Amino acid sequence: MKKILTLLVLAVVAVAAQAQINVKVAQKQTAPDQFDIVFTCAIDAGWHIYSTTESNGPIPTTFNIDKKDGVELVGALKSNKKPVSHFEEVFDANVSYYEGSVEFTQTVKITGSSYNIEGYLEYGACNDQNCMPPTSVDFKYSGKGVEKAKDEVKEENPEAAAEEVPAVEEESSVADSVAAPVVAQGDLWTPVIDELTHFGEQNDAAGKGLLAIFALGFLGGLIALFTPCVWPIIPMTVSFFLKRSKNDKKKGIRDAITYGLSIIVIYVALGLIITLIFGASALNSLSTNAIFNIFFFLMLLVFGASFLGGFEITLPSSWSNAVDSKAGSTTGLLSIFLMAFTLSLVSFSCTGPIIGFLLVEMATTNIVGPTVGMLGFAVALALPFTIFALFPTMLKSAPRSGNWMNVIKVTLGFIELAFSLKFFSVADLAYGWHLLDREVFLCLWIILFALLGAYLIGWIRFPHDEDEYDDEGNVVVNQKTSIPRFFMALVSFAFALYMVPGLWGAPCKAVGAFAPPMNTQDFNLAKSEAVEAQFKDYEAGMQAAAAQGKPVMLDFTGFGCVNCRQMEAAVWTDEKVKDIIENDYVLISLYVDDKTPLPEIIEVQENGQTRKLRTVGDKWSYFQRTKFGSQTQPFYVLLDNEGHPLNKSYSHDESVENYVNFLNTGLDNYKK
Repeated sequence: MKKILTLLVLAVVAVAAQAQINVKVAQKQTAPDQFDIVFTCAIDAGWHIYSTTESNGPIPTTFNIDKKDGVELVGALKSNKKPVSHFEEVFDANVSYYEGSVEFTQTVKITGSSYNIEGYLEYGACNDQNCMPPTSVDFKYSGKGVEKAKDEVKEENPEAAAEEVPAVEEESSVADSVAAPVVAQGDLWTPVIDELTHFGEQNDAAGKGLLAIFALGFLGGLIALFTPCVWPIIPMTVSFFLKRSKNDKKKGIRDAITYGLSIIVIYVALGLIITLIFGASALNSLSTNAIFNIFFFLMLLVFGASFLGGFEITLPSSWSNAVDSKAGSTTGLLSIFLMAFTLSLVSFSCTGPIIGFLLVEMATTNIVGPTVGMLGFAVALALPFTIFALFPTMLKSAPRSGNWMNVIKVTLGFIELAFSLKFFSVADLAYGWHLLDREVFLCLWIILFALLGAYLIGWIRFPHDEDEYDDEGNVVVNQKTSIPRFFMALVSFAFALYMVPGLWGAPCKAVGAFAPPMNTQDFNLAKSEAVEAQFKDYEAGMQAAAAQGKPVMLDFTGFGCVNCRQMEAAVWTDEKVKDIIENDYVLISLYVDDKTPLPEIIEVQENGQTRKLRTVGDKWSYFQRTKFGSQTQPFYVLLDNEGHPLNKSYSHDESVENYVNFLNTGLDNYKK
């Protein structure tokens, strides 16, 4: 649990490391039928690369194969020296790594008349403060097999037939070691960004999206307020400011407002850091990468267990003590800011799981999402301190601390467990594991929300639930708490029952954005309302549309795209929309997170840099960026049979009327 929490904290506070770790790749022939692939690593001072056997948290160094013919690997990846073993507090474990320089070698045996091997070395690197994301170094080698090489030598020089084929050594940089085909960009791939602009701006979903992110953050802040780590601190803090300036009430109010603004600055800064870490180009791969999604799944699982009372997640007490003592020894604005920082550290056991969940959602939704979301969170968290300072009499009527706060924590625990399944589902869909198909997902959600209802009604209890006693020592139930709990239990039970028909194929639109798509369900008695794409390949779909004399609707989507599922459940199921898409257009859905390997790795030039497209999703993501200048999903664009746009693009906007107008305008322009 500590390792998972440590990795989360690193992801939140680390800035992208600018380490200079140079890696050269060489092919060294060691025998007529054998050669080594050697990676020579020069590591900057202060940095280190983790060993091939590291398993305590850091990213180990691994040798990975994309394609191999006529060869087989001999043994495992080896290094030319022993790694350093050292205890790192970051990972709370002994880790092994290399400093200065290291050479990794993988022995390969030639088994065919010709051979081809492609792959990459992946490694993790850290210094005392930051860690780099997993970094890969590509290689590609091919040649003639032993027997074929000997035959050719014999034909050219019979006297040398008995001699061995001389050893060769080929060294190359990372860039020189890959020779991949370039994407064929015909007329259908020609950029149409300017043509789209002539149609006008797309719907203002981006603005609506940011407003929704702010609202989500604000809601998270309100929930955090009513947790045992925050609510009891509010009256103490406000009273402290007012008493400290009892002869100058204006100063007390000013200090409380400054305290609230400091909270906003702290959490917005956190959002800005996350925004810097998660660049726009990484959002798609981040939101659908199996490792990241499984990590988020485990993270929310841990947070959920913590909220249920299994354990407390706290930051080191030395952190809060150091900041608190610093606040006590300073004066003015700095002391108030440090008090606010102390609050953020002390309340982490309650706010951390909420912030973690929000940041995960926001970082994979919008490039400025973390900043906007944390602004909403901080505003909600800071409001009570300012309001109670302005109107201190309101403190008397504020709810007192009690068991109701634990009820909120347990409820949040169940919700975090439910949402953790969404992240595992994304990885499951992107890689086609079929471990969490729709009916399995719904079963787990039904059980979780039924158990939540049972808890709220009082049938089950958790460790930190407290009994309340009367004057004679008898356990009593607080009616002010039980009535809200009853209605919350009613909602939870109703939601669980609502999902039951989904096990037999009912659409369950309220959970359509989170549950796996209907096509993953094995047992389905309902008539499908979903609109299915005729094609998932751009060129094939365009060819069919031209043959049928129909325009094309391109749907850039993703297995892990929540907004895509919302559009499909709320808009595409409308009879008007469904009829137009199915009868008047050829629908092509391109999944930008499809992890199916391409037959050949494609090498492209983008923004002056060489980039390799390894998967189907890489290809469609690159296509969306270069042809339409967009990276968001869902992204809908209407095309004629030559690949030119028929209307402005459309994004996440659940207005059926707007969507029908979007489609009809495209049809009118196609007929013209």
